[in-house]
Amino acid sequence: MTEITDRVYEALSGVWDPELAVDIVSLGLVYDVRVDEDDGIEIDMTLTTPGCPVSDALPAEARRAVAEALPQWPVRVEIVWDPPWTPERMNVDAARSLGVGRRLRI
Repeated sequence: MTEITDRVYEALSGVWDPELAVDIVSLGLVYDVRVDEDDGIEIDMTLTTPGCPVSDALPAEARRAVAEALPQWPVRVEIVWDPPWTPERMNVDAARSLGVGRRLRI
């Protein structure tokens, strides 16, 4: 299942937040990926804020990217708000590209 999980993350790395121009994995928006032979692929992700203007589009794009990469697997994306997203979830490259210090909060 590790290979499938790696392919899921690879597909999700191609999904970019249009406002921040950074992929959702680097932003730390993907909280968990579970692969189960019976249930398929389940992805828990969040958004930077509850009022995010791409709150409908971004999860749909994430689901579509994974479904295209792994068409034989059913894919479900769930938006979660706990824990809330903070800039500390970004990887170093994303924080640097956005000019955000790792200890600052947006």
